[in-house]
Amino acid sequence: MSEIAKESGEIPAKEPVRIPGGIATAVGSWPGTDPREAAGTIIGELPDLPHLVELPGRGVGSDMIGRVSALLVDMRFDTTTRGYRLAARPGAVSRRAHDLLRSDLDALEEAWATAGSAGTVKLQAIGPLTLAAQLELPVGHRVLTDFGAVRDISESLAEGLAQHAAEVRKRLGAEVVLQLDEPSLTEVLNGSLRGVSVLDTVRAVPEPEALAVLDAVIAAQSAPVLVHTCADAPALSFLRHSAATAVGFDMATITPRALDDIGETLDAGKQLALGLIPTTPPANPPTWREIAEPGVRLIDRLGLRRTVLATQILVAPACGLGGAPLEWARQALRLSTEVARAYAEDPESLDFS
Repeated sequence: MSEIAKESGEIPAKEPVRIPGGIATAVGSWPGTDPREAAGTIIGELPDLPHLVELPGRGVGSDMIGRVSALLVDMRFDTTTRGYRLAARPGAVSRRAHDLLRSDLDALEEAWATAGSAGTVKLQAIGPLTLAAQLELPVGHRVLTDFGAVRDISESLAEGLAQHAAEVRKRLGAEVVLQLDEPSLTEVLNGSLRGVSVLDTVRAVPEPEALAVLDAVIAAQSAPVLVHTCADAPALSFLRHSAATAVGFDMATITPRALDDIGETLDAGKQLALGLIPTTPPANPPTWREIAEPGVRLIDRLGLRRTVLATQILVAPACGLGGAPLEWARQALRLSTEVARAYAEDPESLDFS
């Protein structure tokens, strides 16, 4: 048993639970600042795979990067004019991040018990490559420019996530799915990240090196891992070779050139979380059939049986809903659930001619 498991009192599963197919979930962020209201909404609207809600509207320590300060082991953050940097000792940012995470977990536990929920819950955290790309060293450069720092922060993240998942299992008596958010992944791989100054360059990280970093974090978990990216050009070929159970992306970013990668990802047995619902309200409110059509046509175009929709496909908004109007955020979850139900119950009967 690993030291992490010994300390948490958890015995890791020999074979991680697979994520159910044909269900709806969401990416993570949500509008507003009330964790109890948000938790109740998420559990009510996403009964098959609710998640621990992120509320970035609360400010410092609640956004994707600041939030992970509460999860890292023996590492803390401070703020800069550009974002966050590693700090030598715990400060206001880390204390605030811990307090916010505690209140979020308390709200989830309360809503879970009130609803009589059972089953699986999803947790989200920034992935190691995006974290290294966006977080600064104390001297001001991106962590990504220092391989030793990348290794240290990845190891800290892996251990912290395992402990986080163990706590949630204990609190809720639920299975856990872990989502790693990697919105900067494409920039990390192609070397398009800018340095913190005009003289500072950030090299492209070779795929084998980046894959080793990501897979080391995934391998440390006893939960199935979904890697999600909101990048305009998602690195699907790279993610197909990762140890992730599932890959999530915005369907609106998919071009014909990406079809082979998607088909090979499904053939490899991975699941896809299709971001089908826009994060901003369209001019004309869509029906569930309009939202469902791109996913069905994708599977048809790949020449796969539509039963794949019920076994390997999850339905979600394109990205986080933290910046969406509250009413549209709720509608996005309802649409996700309606589409997932159609995919699961009778995908062969869906006709868009």
